[in-house]
Amino acid sequence: MPLARSLSMTSLNGLPQWEDEDLPVEDLLLFEISWEVTNKVGGIYTVIQTKAKTTADEWGENYFLIGPYFEQNVKTQVEFCEPPNPAVKKAMDTMKSQGCQVFFGRWLIEGSPYVLLFDIGSAAWNLDKWKGEFWEVSNIGIPFHDREANDAVIFGSLTAWFLKELSCQFDDKPSVIAHFHEWQAGVGLILSRSQKLPVATIFTTHATLLGRYLCAASIDFYNNLDQFDIDKEAGERQIYHRYCMERASVHCAHVFTTVSQITATEAEHMLKKSPDVVTPNGLNIKKFSAMHEFQNLHSMYKARIQEFIRGHFYGHLDFNLDKTLFFFIAGRYEFSNKGADMFLEALSRLNFLLRVHKTDVTVVVFFIMPAKTNNFNVETLKGQAVRKQLWDTAQSVKEKFGRKLYNALLKGEIPDLNKILDRDDITIMKRAIFSTQRHSLPPVTTHNMIDDSNDPILNTIRRIGLFNNRTDRVKVILHPEFLSSTSPLLPLDYEEFVRGCHLGVFPSYYEPWGYTPAECTVMGIPSVTTNLSGFGCFMQEHVADPAAYGIYIVDRRFRSPDESCNQLTQFLYGFCQQNRRQRIIQRNRTERLSDLLDWRYLGRYYMHARHLALSRTFPDKFEMEPSAPPKTEGFKFPRPSSVPPSPSASQHSSPHHSDAEDEDEDERYDEDEEAERDRQNIKSPFTLGALPQGKKKQHGEYRN
Repeated sequence: MPLARSLSMTSLNGLPQWEDEDLPVEDLLLFEISWEVTNKVGGIYTVIQTKAKTTADEWGENYFLIGPYFEQNVKTQVEFCEPPNPAVKKAMDTMKSQGCQVFFGRWLIEGSPYVLLFDIGSAAWNLDKWKGEFWEVSNIGIPFHDREANDAVIFGSLTAWFLKELSCQFDDKPSVIAHFHEWQAGVGLILSRSQKLPVATIFTTHATLLGRYLCAASIDFYNNLDQFDIDKEAGERQIYHRYCMERASVHCAHVFTTVSQITATEAEHMLKKSPDVVTPNGLNIKKFSAMHEFQNLHSMYKARIQEFIRGHFYGHLDFNLDKTLFFFIAGRYEFSNKGADMFLEALSRLNFLLRVHKTDVTVVVFFIMPAKTNNFNVETLKGQAVRKQLWDTAQSVKEKFGRKLYNALLKGEIPDLNKILDRDDITIMKRAIFSTQRHSLPPVTTHNMIDDSNDPILNTIRRIGLFNNRTDRVKVILHPEFLSSTSPLLPLDYEEFVRGCHLGVFPSYYEPWGYTPAECTVMGIPSVTTNLSGFGCFMQEHVADPAAYGIYIVDRRFRSPDESCNQLTQFLYGFCQQNRRQRIIQRNRTERLSDLLDWRYLGRYYMHARHLALSRTFPDKFEMEPSAPPKTEGFKFPRPSSVPPSPSASQHSSPHHSDAEDEDEDERYDEDEEAERDRQNIKSPFTLGALPQGKKKQHGEYRN
């Protein structure tokens, strides 16, 4: 047997390192296969898109992404070119010669990775044959009416065909690593293994199929993981064939990974296999050259949101916008999975607390969750028109006033301010004031909902009575459409909107990772998450006092729903108690956590998974160094020593709390010193020593 190459995790790039140079590094090709390559459906698109630059930097011209061809996506995202690798070109030509349309180019995102796209429609005539072959291999039957599953069979068969044509050119030399994401790509993995292709395979599940369905049914999922009859539950929901595809992919892969520890626990029960590696999701972190540029962006976009509020609440704008906080929740419209039910209940309780304590703080809450609508709400459009009309009136009167003042000063006179405005000006201003009168409450939704009588958010708003009354300190706005800078209502992109808000609230019950709070973090915006989200568990493990850094983690696993709701209410109320200075300090701390989420660090987990796959697929050629998966012991932000430590601790202890006390507290905060200490903590983020025997960490054993 030839000498095994010793794989080392200490390599500086993503390519494996070994002692013997008989097999050059350049011979290895990495393929990532997903239905969401150039095709945005959900969060997997964000994972692949943001990770592409780091992976392309590691693998260079040897990194390829495989996905489906959709003309409307490709037109704006892909630049076609010829494959630089002759083996890839030959495999593509073989498939084209047999009637399949295969496209190759560069994906126009950061890193510009190569993409290989299969036209599903051009190969659909093979569907029955491929379904038969898949049945012979796996005994999984695909019903004709499930279009998504049928597309997955075509896509997977094309992928396996391509990998077969490719690997045939390399004889038995190990040359290909194929990383499959989610069950839609799993058919290709199953077929590749059944054909015994010399390909190292990795399968990543970002969320289990059955887990999402069960949580949506308001079942106490996490406390009954070992009680479910999996086959029965999948059959009742008519997803048994999809579940089988997912489970077969997991068990066929050389290496199985999930995106978080909470999903690893779920997969152990739902898919009957523990993951080999947990690969947390990251983001591309772009640091601003100016230390506080993100604070300036917050002020700029907050002003844009305030303009929308002035129009939406015209006639009822009896609250101080300088003392108004903007909260938001965003994502797929999954009412209970995303925690919208608990959030609304907490808002009702928060409204009661703010009214009882007679606070001058107002909270405006946005629900950015797409639903079926037929147009903008007329009353909402009218509000923005009234605001613009008032602005134009004020500008014309100001211009006239300024001209008269200027002429008087040129003559050396002090104008009579009682005469500087004539009767016409007064009349115009009175008409403008009358135009702001309204006989209805500001709408709780910006669009006409197609089925508003059955809409869960609107029905809950009706139940708790948050109708934007003058006496309400919490105002609610449902925006059932994704944000766009071209919108006539709220002309902001999602990122701009997030930067303008004060707090993102995501009390999810089912959230395998949670990109929304992660995106808030890298933009320096505090957020609420839960210990049932991958992001929340990750932060609990790496930050000693998450709340001090603007990450509020609601316990939804070990508390009753009512207790969790009370905890969320206290987080929101505590945040409302902070003064402006404390919020600025907290945003600085939140933004510093972005280093934790950088792919430059988290990419090492994927690197480890690839090395592990090579060593398992070709044990006579590759040998892993004896080390555990990369872990982040010591990569931990300590509790800040300066005040204010957290909103819960910064609540006023007496009703006569003065701003002078706040100033005294703030003097003890040294931002430069605190930032330098945090930088020291992330200098050596990963240690690669072996995990001590008998010290396997159980889920839930997080330090807080």
